[in-house]
Amino acid sequence: MGLNNIHHQTPDSPIGDIAYLSRSEHRIPALVALAERPRSRSELCEETGVSSSTIRRTLNEFGERLWIQKDGYQYVATRLGEAIATEMDDLLDWFETERKLRDVWHWLPDEVSKFPIETWSELTITIADPDVPYRPVTRFESLLKETTTVRYLRPEVALMDPCFDVLCQLVDDGVDVTLIDRPNCHTYFLSTYPKRCSELLQQDNFTVLEHDELPPHGTGLLDERVVISCYEQDSGTVQGVIDTDVAVVNKWAKSVYERYRSDARPIESRQIAE
Repeated sequence: MGLNNIHHQTPDSPIGDIAYLSRSEHRIPALVALAERPRSRSELCEETGVSSSTIRRTLNEFGERLWIQKDGYQYVATRLGEAIATEMDDLLDWFETERKLRDVWHWLPDEVSKFPIETWSELTITIADPDVPYRPVTRFESLLKETTTVRYLRPEVALMDPCFDVLCQLVDDGVDVTLIDRPNCHTYFLSTYPKRCSELLQQDNFTVLEHDELPPHGTGLLDERVVISCYEQDSGTVQGVIDTDVAVVNKWAKSVYERYRSDARPIESRQIAE
């Protein structure tokens, strides 16, 4: 039966249409694909990974809703279908972002919840996974390699291998680096890597400050890109890294950094000598 001969049914409700699209994982991708360009039924089978009979039923159901029309041996989205495809694709992106934020929400500063919601989709969220626990560290390493300035509150992620090697190279290359952390963190790091730390502290472009009351998360400025690092409080493990160049987040991060920077102090000479 051709799509043009199908009796057009009125959906029970908008919720019914949403439920229809979400009940099978192939339906939204199929509609999005048809909104991009005309496709044959075999192309849709290949792209969605479902059978020819399933795609046939899906196309008939799309046709009943006037979301698609047939063009020779191919199918293409109507303007109605394009609108639905765009909105559903955006909605999926929102949910993907929300699910990632959900995993680190309790580690994030309260200010994140006050950012305009539309900025959330502009956040790159990298979460540690049991199979890939160093994924956030790897993401931070890639950002660190591209920056020409480093300003960071609670920079534990920057002091982990292999990020620390990149940080040392940046200092050697003349990049300005300022790290603000807690005294006990400095004490541990200076005692663990005495020679390397001594060499870094002799560089004019490397500044280490300390502050007694830093937040539980890290806030960094790599040029105009903001990085928020989420740490497990007991172990200090990096659970997630969020980065973005959205202006409102950058403005917030700069104000936070400057506030703590104004109260921070140089590390004691006794610590350096140890």
